[in-house]
Amino acid sequence: MALDFSTLPLAFQFTSPGPILLKIGPLTIRWYGLLIATAVLIGVILSQNLAKRRNVNPELLSDLFFWLLIGAIPGARLYYVLFRWSEYAPNPEKIIAIWEGGIAIHGAILGGVTAALIFAKLKKVSFWQLADLVAPSLILGQAIGRWGNFFNSEAFGGPTNLPWKLYIPLDHRPPEYANFDYFHPTFLYESLWDLGVFALLITLFFRSLSGKPRLKVGTLFLIYWVAYSLGRLWIEGFRTDSLMLGPLRMAQVVSSLGITLGLAGLAWLYLIKRPLPDVSPSKGDGV
Repeated sequence: MALDFSTLPLAFQFTSPGPILLKIGPLTIRWYGLLIATAVLIGVILSQNLAKRRNVNPELLSDLFFWLLIGAIPGARLYYVLFRWSEYAPNPEKIIAIWEGGIAIHGAILGGVTAALIFAKLKKVSFWQLADLVAPSLILGQAIGRWGNFFNSEAFGGPTNLPWKLYIPLDHRPPEYANFDYFHPTFLYESLWDLGVFALLITLFFRSLSGKPRLKVGTLFLIYWVAYSLGRLWIEGFRTDSLMLGPLRMAQVVSSLGITLGLAGLAWLYLIKRPLPDVSPSKGDGV
């Protein structure tokens, strides 16, 4: 027998106040922009503090975040636009309207990794050490940024009557769901999952400083990639607006590939005994 949640308190039901936080004359401050700026600020502060713990120059992380923004934001938008090209081709001016939503985290990761590789090469430092220091900030930033989907009424799941259901305005619903009011808040599922991954990475980071467990450089980033991909793989199945590659949900394809490559990387580190140093308070990686 189906469960009826309709009589539960409305406090559990999410309703977005809209994408705009504040308007002052011609100036418009949007929730999405505020969340991204907040995530970046917290990310820089956190990664600098972690860098000090590994005896890495924290100023490197400030410089790196500038590069990450240059790579991640255009990468996130380009990835999204390419898979929705039929929508943007008639209105190319909309391509740069990132404040209206429409970015893809996998595009951001690919763009950010590319920028970080170039940065590490130019600075002659270890990419893997930098990746470890940034990984907790990345997943925490993703947890914060997902709430931008809430304010924009986007990236939601299928119809549901669960007590934590999300109300979606009619003009944001897919045509086939026009008669439904409430949907799965997939932004919330992913945000909570990301917070769990963040807690895991931070716990491993601080435990590794005492050598319990002994982690090799690169481990945290690979765990981040595997853990995030595991969550995205099942959460994407709820979505109604997935970027598609033929009959396949692109995020699930990339997540499956990420899990495979991440596990292979961890096996390379620990089973094949890749010659990278262990992580400890007194051992850096040439950074």
